[in-house]
Amino acid sequence: MGVLEGKVALVTGGNSGIGLATAREFYANGAKVVITGRNPETLEATARELGDDVMAVPTDISKLGEIDSLMTRIHETFGKLDILFVNAGVFKGAALEEIDEAAFDDMIDTNFKGSYFTVQKALPFLNTPASIIFNGSVNALTGIANSSLYTSGKGAIHALARALAAELIGRSIRVNTIAIGPTATRLLERSGSSQAILDAQDVARIARSPVKRLGQPEEVAKVALFLASDTSSFVVGSEVAADGGWLLNTM
Repeated sequence: MGVLEGKVALVTGGNSGIGLATAREFYANGAKVVITGRNPETLEATARELGDDVMAVPTDISKLGEIDSLMTRIHETFGKLDILFVNAGVFKGAALEEIDEAAFDDMIDTNFKGSYFTVQKALPFLNTPASIIFNGSVNALTGIANSSLYTSGKGAIHALARALAAELIGRSIRVNTIAIGPTATRLLERSGSSQAILDAQDVARIARSPVKRLGQPEEVAKVALFLASDTSSFVVGSEVAADGGWLLNTM
């Protein structure tokens, strides 16, 4: 029997990268899983891959009405939620003077506003106890050039998680954040950067990393599993680093 047997988990952005690896990990450990994303085809393919008790709901979390519809679907299908992995996000790396209002709105609406209201609208459907896990970033805890917009949004996520940890623990809802380091996902590819720039970024990130490699989504998923399970019952308001030692360079 898995450590999440009988529990219901929502993974936003569950059709790729860390979200997909985490959905697989939760499902393998007994959870019923709901995955969201903007691409209906990849969502359905993921649901078919995982099997029964997996529901795919196309959702743009920057739109509050779509979050409402998502929560209604979850309630009608599974009842209450036990685990919420707030993972969906986008990235655009650019110098400060290159960011326009459209890029600002797209990233902040998805990465911060969407995360904020996903938690708010999930709250009536969360069991007690429950676990909320935020996809954070080492960007929020250190300075990285040409990522001011992404870094600002992730900084807001870390601050939000600390505030909600204090606010919700009285309801037996634990809130924690994973400070994720450079990981081999398609997040940067979807930023529109050229392959040459992407390759150069990987070289720089690996050179800075004490373990001299990128993390794998499955490694982060193991941390998410720990925070989702009762094994972490005494972990509240923490920022758990899954970064290959990246933050050692800031100490």
